[in-house]
Amino acid sequence: MPSFTYVARDIQGQTVSGVLAADSQQQALRALDEQALFPVEVREGGKAGTGERKKKVRATGIAVFYSQFSDLLRAGVPALRSLDVLYKQTHNAVLKEVLKEVREDLASGQTLADAMDKHHNAFSPLHVSMVRAGEKGGFLEEVLARIAIFTERQNELRNKVYGSMLYPAVLMLVGVGILVFLLTVVVPKVRGFLQGDLPVLTQIVFAACDFLKEHGFWALGGLLVAVAVFIGFFRSPAGRNYLDRIQLKAPLVGNIFVLVAICRFCRILGTLLKNGVPILQSLKIARDSAGNQVLAEIIEDATESVRKGASLSKPLGQSNLFPLDIVDMIAIGEESNNLENVLVTIADSYEARTSRKIELAIRMLEPLLLVGMAGVVAIIAVALLLPILTMSAGGIK
Repeated sequence: MPSFTYVARDIQGQTVSGVLAADSQQQALRALDEQALFPVEVREGGKAGTGERKKKVRATGIAVFYSQFSDLLRAGVPALRSLDVLYKQTHNAVLKEVLKEVREDLASGQTLADAMDKHHNAFSPLHVSMVRAGEKGGFLEEVLARIAIFTERQNELRNKVYGSMLYPAVLMLVGVGILVFLLTVVVPKVRGFLQGDLPVLTQIVFAACDFLKEHGFWALGGLLVAVAVFIGFFRSPAGRNYLDRIQLKAPLVGNIFVLVAICRFCRILGTLLKNGVPILQSLKIARDSAGNQVLAEIIEDATESVRKGASLSKPLGQSNLFPLDIVDMIAIGEESNNLENVLVTIADSYEARTSRKIELAIRMLEPLLLVGMAGVVAIIAVALLLPILTMSAGGIK
């Protein structure tokens, strides 16, 4: 039986909210009327779909759910019983509520895909489309297992990128902290002993100290405001498009962004096609899940090409974003009617190459940051030592 979330007022005029089970919205309204409640809002979906509980379920938890669900179905356990088992053993409160509502919707006669489609904080449109294809084709267990593998690999690549950036980020933070400490604590104590005509480098360092002392908080506030403005701009459609184009054309790291986006596209499209989703619908989902506006526009052009009966590889090759060897492999996959396997193979191969490039870039970045930190400290040290050496040389004469 479907769940309905309601907001209503009682006889005293106080606002109450909750969830009730009903066969339809009309029955839900009648149930509220029987409780002497005046409905303000009634919509299908339980607490897991409301704004107050719209917390996103982590990818690792979703991958485990898909894997265990697949294993239970393979063992002959009915879907409703499987969801009961998974509900009882799940510790994540949000996922637990989601599974409860999915189970109720499934018991009321809805398909599993339709029940999952109500909870985008847990199940992406990509997963829902694959489950729908699996239900229609009678291979749901296999689809769930593939989604689990797909989710784990995507999560592994994402964690590898974030984990690789952690150490450089800590280095940058420590470097900024050391610089501020030197300019606000060490240099002012030495400054009192330095008199006379000071070298230009020393004057620059002292000017930086004065700036931090007099305008440091204002500068920090201005920096935070600028960061907030940039974040707001890059979250807008125009800003996001601009940022995506910068990422793909950035020196040194641009190629990595390109490969990450292409690997994501190939894996999503290949996985969808492998699970029986029609190619036009698969391309639409791949476009929406691309994560890059530039790539999404290219996929849109490719979709139009396929809709007209042309090949997929041609518009991808004309975009100048896809490497020629990937375009050739996609063309061969189309000719041999083996596109889904070719796309997954491309994703497997290039994800490994991308991982190595990320590791190489991080290894190059770490010594550069260390050299930069050492250079800044050396400049401050030289700026303080030059007047001392000058004074000593004058005393010797």
